[in-house]
Amino acid sequence: MNKTIILAAVLAACASAPAFAADGRGGYIRAEIGQSDIDLDYAGFSASEDDTSFVFSGGYWFNRNFALEGHVGTLYTEYLGDDLDLDLVSFGVGVAAKHNFGPDGTGFFIGGRAGIARITAQLREDDWDVIDDEHSNKPYFGASVGYDFNPRFGLSLNWDRRQADFDGVDLDIDTLGIGGELRF
Repeated sequence: MNKTIILAAVLAACASAPAFAADGRGGYIRAEIGQSDIDLDYAGFSASEDDTSFVFSGGYWFNRNFALEGHVGTLYTEYLGDDLDLDLVSFGVGVAAKHNFGPDGTGFFIGGRAGIARITAQLREDDWDVIDDEHSNKPYFGASVGYDFNPRFGLSLNWDRRQADFDGVDLDIDTLGIGGELRF
């Protein structure tokens, strides 16, 4: 019974997707791969390190210019030895805005986003067992430029700034990534 209801809902959403795409409304998912630059400050000591980042986001465009979105991603991973890893993971919710320079929500665009991110620093053993984790909730913001090939798909270059504070350890995390967005 539940599978039938879910199947009917998916089919209804797919059937209505072209109508929503015509005016810019609808859901979307985006995947980004990039590089995070982490600046650390603690009691007068500072350090900087880079690592590959993976961020997945999704949300809903209320029109061609404004959306509500959420994201989850790994910003940094370091192997510490003795089967220990340190990860910086981001969960966030915010708003996004963009402006297309082409017709019907296509062509080149500029955009921005802002919201609240929960940065988690995890110490893990054997890749799965969490030994310790600390959390920090702070605002984030970002900007993007890109190209929408059609109303349903676009590529972008994205920059985001996130910050965290873990018991006096201040982190500034700048992420530059390439993303693909699929709208439905």
